[in-house]
Parts: sequence; structure tokens; C-alpha cells
Amino acid sequence: MKLYTMPGTCALAPNIAVAWEDAPIEIVNLPYGDHKSDAYLAVNPRGQVPALVFDDGSVLTEGAAILAFIGAKFGGDAFARDTPLGYREAEALSYLSSEVHAAFKGHFSPGTFAETPQSEKIVRHKTYARLDSHFKRLNDWVAESDGPWLLPERSYADAYLYIVMRWIERTPLKLEDYPKLAEHQREMEKDESVQLALERQGMKPTKA
Repeated sequence: MKLYTMPGTCALAPNIAVAWEDAPIEIVNLPYGDHKSDAYLAVNPRGQVPALVFDDGSVLTEGAAILAFIGAKFGGDAFARDTPLGYREAEALSYLSSEVHAAFKGHFSPGTFAETPQSEKIVRHKTYARLDSHFKRLNDWVAESDGPWLLPERSYADAYLYIVMRWIERTPLKLEDYPKLAEHQREMEKDESVQLALERQGMKPTKA
């Protein structure tokens, strides 16, 4: 199997999961821009990472789906979907992917929602307010779990949380305004598997 990644992207989350489980999955890190190449479009016509290619040539996309596969195949029974931790992890991954990750589109691609520079400013203002609301909720979530993890035990949701919180550096928002999330980031970056995944994806720790 091969997992296609690219620096700075949410593909870091399944990359971390592969490292945590020492799963026999090859990491193929694309140079930025190669996700639009003909060679990669033959893998994923949408031109997005991550993509997991199975030995039979079939392809699985979407970070949360790939994380679910890695957990089911290599993660053991601790986070099976019919356990309390398992369905809480599924809930957290759904929120992180469909709400938090999606909210960043107003930052990365404001032109999708705006036709003029003035309306783009409005989109960005609303985007940062929405992200701030999400980050406050996530900060409370970590606090309620007694930290440093999003759930009472470390899960793949922490891998997804880690990458979306790294993107805060690209916005006017500040990580230090969410102390539990800053603690989470520091704890993740102590992890040798996280360090390995960052290296494999051409990224460095933030040293939050």
C-alpha cells in the first residue's frame, strides 16, 4: 500500500497514524504542485491528498476515511467503532474534517465566496470568527478530557487536530490564546512517531 501526502496538508494525520501503528504502508510525499500532475490525477482525479492506494490498485481518499481504515486494519480493538472511545473518536474526526477543516476554506480560498476585494475581506473576517469559535470549543474539549488529548486517551483525532492547529500560524489568530490546544501541540511534538511523520512529509515541528 502507498499513502500519498504533500507538505503542509491534512495528509499528515494518516501519516502520523501509519507511524503510530508501524503499518506497512509506503509514504509517497509529493512535491507541492504535483497533486495536479497527470500522474497523480490518474491516482486521484480530484487532485487532492491524502490518497491510499491498495495493492490491487483501488484507491481510498478523504483523511477521516483513511484513518478509519488504518484503525480497523492495524489499530487493534481499543478504538473499535462499537466502543465508547471508538465512537467518540469517530465523532471528533467528523467534526474536525467537516467543520474545522472546512472552515479554513474561507482563509485558503476566499475567492470561492467573494467576487471583490471588499467582499473577500468580509469572508476572511467571518472565517476567523468561525475558526475562533471552533478553537474555543476544541480547547474546552481538551480541558474536559483532562488533557493533553482530545479524548480521555490518545486517538487518531489528535493527529487530525494537530495538523489543523498548525494552520493557525497562517491566520491572524494566535495559538497561545487557546492554552489547552498549545499544550496538545507541544505534547504531540514530543512524540517520536509524529517527528517521523513530519520528516517523511518534509515538515518540521513548530516548537509551540
